[in-house]
Amino acid sequence: MTTETETLLRPDAARRPRRRAAAGTSTLRSVGKHILLGAVSLVMVYPLVWLVVSSFKPNGEIFRDLSIFTTDLTTENYANGWNDLQHPFGLFLLNSSIIALGAIVGNLLSCSMAAYAFARLRFRGRNLAFAVMLGSIMLPFQVLLVPQFLIFKELGWLNTFLPLIAPKFLATEAFFVFLMVQFIRGLPKELFEAARIDGAGHARSYFQITLPLIVPSLATTAIFTFIWTWGDFFGPLIYLRLPELFPASLALKGFLDAQSSSDYGSMFAMSVVSLLPLFLVFLFGQRFLIRGSATSGIK
Repeated sequence: MTTETETLLRPDAARRPRRRAAAGTSTLRSVGKHILLGAVSLVMVYPLVWLVVSSFKPNGEIFRDLSIFTTDLTTENYANGWNDLQHPFGLFLLNSSIIALGAIVGNLLSCSMAAYAFARLRFRGRNLAFAVMLGSIMLPFQVLLVPQFLIFKELGWLNTFLPLIAPKFLATEAFFVFLMVQFIRGLPKELFEAARIDGAGHARSYFQITLPLIVPSLATTAIFTFIWTWGDFFGPLIYLRLPELFPASLALKGFLDAQSSSDYGSMFAMSVVSLLPLFLVFLFGQRFLIRGSATSGIK
């Protein structure tokens, strides 16, 4: 039997080499993509790794050798950084926790209430108010800085945590309101209609139906609020002057001195300590971020 006859009788035989070649090309592309992504990841992670390694180096060795491979390691930077400032660094971490917790509670309550109103209530000017709320996302924070500062000064709130926490109870974070609105609109209307037939008002529908069903969006709001608030430097810099009220983000600049030598080792050590809560929150909350983004209607 000739080769042409075998090819006619078994048409798949001629396709097998092409399939193998295509599979080999696909494998090479996949390997190349993974190598490229790995290289990019190393470039992005290197500054963080260098920060951690430098926090264990003596001050004289930090900028003398910029590599991450060293044998001259010490833990003195952590001990010195914790106690070298005017107050123990634990106080600054506590201040950051108070501000972050207050902001989280404020955003969860106010943004969820505003989202429920936009998604379920019918009132005059709702669409216009929703459009204005979305437009505020594009408004830079610096535009509102001076008016807010004057208002808080007249209220006597300077050198307190109130300017950093109180606005969160007024649904000022339009992104989170929009996130929850999209989530609530995706809930079955039959649930609210059945609750209304049973005599439930808006308060009961909000607390007993809406909140339990939008937990992913609430978790997403809490995580992002914590990350943004914990690392905020500009807000505390404007409203806080007393060192005992500084959060960790603002206290770190206390290790830098333009007139004398700066303690970079202690600053790097406390920077690592300050980053640990962010890392843990993101590590344990990333599944809620994925669920919240995937089920909220944001494409």
